[in-house]
Amino acid sequence: MIRKGENFSFVEANIFLPESELAIDGNIIVSREVHINGRNACKINGRLVTVNELKEFMKNVIDIHGQNDNQTLLESSSHIMYVDKFVGSDLVEIKEEYSRNFRKYKTLNQELEQNYGNEKEKQRKLDLLRYQLNEIETSNLKLNEDEELGCRRKIMMNSEKIVENINIVENNLSENVIESINLSIRALEKIEDINESYKEKLIQLKDIYYEVQEISRDIGMLKNEDDFDEYERNQIEERLDLIFSLKRKYGNSIEEILQYKKKLEEEIYDIENMEEMNKKRRIEIELITDKMQGLATKIHENREKYSIILANRINKELQELEMKNASFSIKIKEDIQFNNYGRDIIEFLICTNKGEESKPLTKIASGGEMSRIMLAIKTVLADIDEVSTLIFDEIDTGISGKAARAVGEKIKIISRNHQVLCITHSANIAANGDYNYYIYKEVEKELTKTKVKLLEENEVINELARITSGEVTEIALRHAIELRQIAS
Repeated sequence: MIRKGENFSFVEANIFLPESELAIDGNIIVSREVHINGRNACKINGRLVTVNELKEFMKNVIDIHGQNDNQTLLESSSHIMYVDKFVGSDLVEIKEEYSRNFRKYKTLNQELEQNYGNEKEKQRKLDLLRYQLNEIETSNLKLNEDEELGCRRKIMMNSEKIVENINIVENNLSENVIESINLSIRALEKIEDINESYKEKLIQLKDIYYEVQEISRDIGMLKNEDDFDEYERNQIEERLDLIFSLKRKYGNSIEEILQYKKKLEEEIYDIENMEEMNKKRRIEIELITDKMQGLATKIHENREKYSIILANRINKELQELEMKNASFSIKIKEDIQFNNYGRDIIEFLICTNKGEESKPLTKIASGGEMSRIMLAIKTVLADIDEVSTLIFDEIDTGISGKAARAVGEKIKIISRNHQVLCITHSANIAANGDYNYYIYKEVEKELTKTKVKLLEENEVINELARITSGEVTEIALRHAIELRQIAS
């Protein structure tokens, strides 16, 4: 959030984590700078990281719980994580081995699918490839055929013009040029003995005569070659249409089409001969499936065993959190398909009133009940939870009186093993704090500022009294002192 009129917002936290590899003298400094133009700068101990890298790091350091964060309890996909965390070390090695096999299982199935291990997919692909190959083969394409046909078509389109002008050339050569050269030769023959140069010119003129005669014959033959009928014209048009259609499907030229034909032949050969390789994959998948089945059964047995213990402990906590008629249970169902966590589908169920059946949390629990259920789970998992800092953001919403006092006591218990920050409007919860900070707003020079103040003990009493009754009275102060004494 960037204040109006400012260009950026900067947030920095110093976290004491002596066991972390990133720590310097036991401390890790985390910061984020957000500029008004959208530029982001995240750092861990001065090293630039992405927002996702920062989130990934911080999720193992700080766990935030609020009214919205309780929504994770409504997602059955997260329930399996809670159970596995409670099972702990008994499950770690088995799950790691299962995960390795599951990754291999997925890879082999993907390879099988890509290599047409599925018989229907294989036949579908082969039918398509064979159709394409047959279409190209039956066309009997020849290199440069389209160019030759194009030239022939062009001649046909201009046939009348060609015949007309060839006739003119032929007539001029035969009637005028050849006759004129012939008369010239006879004239030079009469004087060739007079001078050597006349003789040379006579020889050159005779060469020209023979060349013109040859050209005249060739042109006459060209005229005969250009004789064609309508049937040939249709044949050429149909052939060019076929070639154009094949180009549109398989390549920009006949050469490319023939190259594609070779590729089709190779692919058909590969598909027809990869069955042996796919057979090996299927055998390997079968072996891995057997392994996974055994591991998934062990995982399921552990979850079944520990889920009963976990449910009993959570129910005990719920009793202490003034949900005396509530009954929490964990439903574990084995699925047909393998997933990332085995074959189990786990769902948390709750019955909040006696005589009713247990139903999923989404269908029964209210906001206040969700807060207490989450707190009960956190209390049970407190000793094994690796996250060092927990933030409870107004989880007292929807609860008051004895329930609020019980919530405060549970948070106090959790704080024995974790750093706890709790944002609350409940005096019963605030009274349990080792340190109490008062967050308030002040207007300075027409600008609103949020401030945080560490309260002295007498200030804590005054604030508890104000929260309780809305104003500080003698009765409220006595109640606040009593709350502090009970909490201590």
